[in-house]
Amino acid sequence: MSALAAFHFERPVWLLLLLPALALWYLERRRSDENERWRGVIDPALLRHLLVGRERSSGVTPNALLLMAWILGTIAVAGPAWEVEPSPFADAKPPAMIVLKVTPSMATADLAPTRLDRARQKLSDLLGLREGAATGLIAYSGASHLVLPPTPDGSVVLDLAKALSPEIMPKEGDDLADAVALADAILAGHRRGGSILVMADAAAGEQIDRLAGTTLTHPATILALLPPELDPGRLEDAERALRADLVATTVDRSDVETVARRLDRAGRIVDVAGEGQHWKEAGYWLTPLLALLTLLWFRRGWVIA
Repeated sequence: MSALAAFHFERPVWLLLLLPALALWYLERRRSDENERWRGVIDPALLRHLLVGRERSSGVTPNALLLMAWILGTIAVAGPAWEVEPSPFADAKPPAMIVLKVTPSMATADLAPTRLDRARQKLSDLLGLREGAATGLIAYSGASHLVLPPTPDGSVVLDLAKALSPEIMPKEGDDLADAVALADAILAGHRRGGSILVMADAAAGEQIDRLAGTTLTHPATILALLPPELDPGRLEDAERALRADLVATTVDRSDVETVARRLDRAGRIVDVAGEGQHWKEAGYWLTPLLALLTLLWFRRGWVIA
């Protein structure tokens, strides 16, 4: 009874197609009715005696089956539904944009082998923990560059990160504010929520002022690529300016696990299109019946009949 009470059509406007179907079927029935043709000419009392052997056929005609197929097809397209199911994206991990600093300071060897290499190692661990989640990559130094928009293929993200080096960056410097703004804009364009992860070893003073004037629509996390004994300095100022979480690099995977939990929790939204629950359409169950009816039109002489 609950299913019956919940029964409805997702696109009920398609049911209007039933009106022309019924009208065409009725007109065809009248046109093929022998009695109707002569009723205006011959006295009805004599008509039934004169049209011997011309009674209306009571068998199933192609027109009747065509009407049935039309009705079934219209109901299927209208989207009959009575059961709610979760969206296939409801439990998916939200996307993340990785903002990676690629400057000569990242070639420092105090995080063996270098800070940039350690960033790649941490990125590899993070992609493993968030397998299947869409991840994008932005590289920045004196300018910001989109390397890859969010993709669920983590191996591509890692391969491109390995190809980055300070030597190929076209401009030296620190463009953290623009890099974060670019990441935020890309996530906004996908409309699936998400978070920003900054992987850097420092932040320039002028960037802190610019970050303070930046309003992000997605949460940010900063992974400080520095040895534990070094003061994060300006990264703490960047943390406050972005209202982000600052995570220190560790020798084990605890830092990556902390970042993964942050990305999965803070970047999730359930009110965007495609999230939450939706009605499960059952119109496809009518497809076999439509196929069987269609097969009759391949029968020799069927349409002529």
